[in-house]
Amino acid sequence: QVHLVESGGGLVQPGGSLRLSCRASGSRSSFTVSDLGWYCQAQGKQRDLVAIIGKHHDTKYVYSVKGRFTITRDNAENKVYMQMERLKPKETAVYYCDLYKKNPNNPSTTIHFWGQGTQVTVAS
Repeated sequence: QVHLVESGGGLVQPGGSLRLSCRASGSRSSFTVSDLGWYCQAQGKQRDLVAIIGKHHDTKYVYSVKGRFTITRDNAENKVYMQMERLKPKETAVYYCDLYKKNPNNPSTTIHFWGQGTQVTVAS
């Protein structure tokens, strides 16, 4: 079992910056072989992918955040981060950390672990 705890959310003005952090419990070796992602969920809407970082530190972003958001990971600390720049009001949402890896009981499937989320509010 993996327990994820996000932090770093808050209220920021449009154009401002925030750095989200997510710490995972469990073994460092398990964290190292896992992929990680950040999702956002605005009130009344579905949870959407924002960025992912693979076990080899390869990254992918949704188009709307490319060049503004940066996802990184620190395997020594079991942490994943997302630096968010030039934030927009429409990016107000709860941001969730996702750790996912192959299901050891069924390697053709993936299991996901989620944190409780951290609120990001972009408003003047």
